[in-house]
Amino acid sequence: MELEPGATLEEVNQAYKDLVFVWHPDRIPKDNLRLQQKAQDKLKAINEAREKLRSLKTKHQTTHHSPPPQQEKPSQTAYKPHSPPPQQEKPSQTTQKPPKQNSDLSGKDYSRANLSNKDLSGRNLSYANLSGANLSDTFMHKVNLRGANLSEANLFRANLLLADLREANLRAANLIGADLSGADLRGADLTGARIRSGERLLVKLVGTNLAGAIMPDGSIFQ
Repeated sequence: MELEPGATLEEVNQAYKDLVFVWHPDRIPKDNLRLQQKAQDKLKAINEAREKLRSLKTKHQTTHHSPPPQQEKPSQTAYKPHSPPPQQEKPSQTTQKPPKQNSDLSGKDYSRANLSNKDLSGRNLSYANLSGANLSDTFMHKVNLRGANLSEANLFRANLLLADLREANLRAANLIGADLSGADLRGADLTGARIRSGERLLVKLVGTNLAGAIMPDGSIFQ
């Protein structure tokens, strides 16, 4: 990912964003199958590298930030015969680790939550309540948002590439600048959602499945 040894988690995330922007298939001519395949391979390698680095960083931080167990100081007085042995301290409980990348967050309540710039790629957020949540610039590549409530959510420039948004509630959501390429929006409700500036469409919908979706103007996509 073109990173120096010892790069921080923030630097890993920024490098991932830069490389995804460079190698996004939408930037490659559709009729150039060789470059399209190369872009797909690059994205796969970038995702795998990012996951490995995130895993190593999380493990490193957990190891180096957990306090060492305190040891008892040896007693300077000798114990008499038959005297009970000193009681040993119980090992301190370790801090709970953060949820794994593939954690099941289905049905969770994140209404009005600030999730801007978070990486939710691949997470299961089906039927979660994200109404009014700030999801601007959030990475949600291949996220499962089936049946989720995203009404009035701010999805400005959110990456929803290949996301599952079937039957999702996107009423009055801000989708300006969002990338919904390859996403599944069958049966989704986009009534009143912001997708245009005047007559200009400002949402990427390359390969998006909109069958049966309610469009912002209330019409049903055929």
